[in-house]
Amino acid sequence: MSRRKEALTGQLSDTDLRLLRIYRKVVECGGFSAAEVELNISRAAISMAMNDLETRLALRLCQRGRSGFALTDEGAEVYEATLQLLAATEGFRTRVNSLHAWLKGELNIGITDNLVTMPQMHITDSLSALKERGPDVQINIRMIPPNDIELAVLDGRLHTGVVPELKTLPGLHYRSLYEEASQLYCASGHPLFDVENVTDGQLASADAVMPAYAQAPEIKAMHEPLRATATATDREGIAFLILSGRYIGYLPTHYAERWVRDGQMRALNPQKWHYLTRYSAITRKGAPPNLVLESYLEELKSRIAP
Repeated sequence: MSRRKEALTGQLSDTDLRLLRIYRKVVECGGFSAAEVELNISRAAISMAMNDLETRLALRLCQRGRSGFALTDEGAEVYEATLQLLAATEGFRTRVNSLHAWLKGELNIGITDNLVTMPQMHITDSLSALKERGPDVQINIRMIPPNDIELAVLDGRLHTGVVPELKTLPGLHYRSLYEEASQLYCASGHPLFDVENVTDGQLASADAVMPAYAQAPEIKAMHEPLRATATATDREGIAFLILSGRYIGYLPTHYAERWVRDGQMRALNPQKWHYLTRYSAITRKGAPPNLVLESYLEELKSRIAP
């Protein structure tokens, strides 16, 4: 009796579970030979596994030999207990997997203005896939300037954000998304609209609207030759002033496309007056685990070209 008590002390290991699965299949098949095909292992391996299991449990589970295969009384009880154990294990796996399939919670994301017209729909498609995976997830979007997005991600008010790569903060992780092309535009009614080859002097004398938000040094250099007589805090404000027919200014090509297509805007010397802005998704380093955020980032990563 003391031997049996000692054998049942301790924790079940992965090896124990493997041996019990083999044992269940042997019992269900009615012997070692029939179980070979089901388990896809040799009869000798099955025999070794059974001997190992009996040694671990300190019980004789079955009779095998010329007289055939038969369970002992203890073996029958172990078989019933094995069925219960393996069913509980499978139930645990199913329940945990369901937590991944049915996400709950919030995703708070900050986005720089006027990115919705980007031809690469990484953000839109990733949010759609997240909602598919977790219908109960609540998505909250804030359209705020890049600096505010970075601060909100750092202090936890936002889970993630999308910002232009102007500088990198040590507390944030950056995942590159795509590059945004910008060109210099004027609107119909502007003196330069019908000029075929605009000179640098003509550009320098024209009223220009300047962005009143942070820009990378190389982008600032593209604005320096222009005559700044107006500012705007976002791209929509720049578009308003360009469409007045009194100003020239830089806009993302995807954002200006609607007005170019309708003949309301045109790019000025696009081979020369253009620049690229790279955008990144940001998260806070060392943030607590968040399954909703992790799922969104997985979807985002799957859509970004390596």
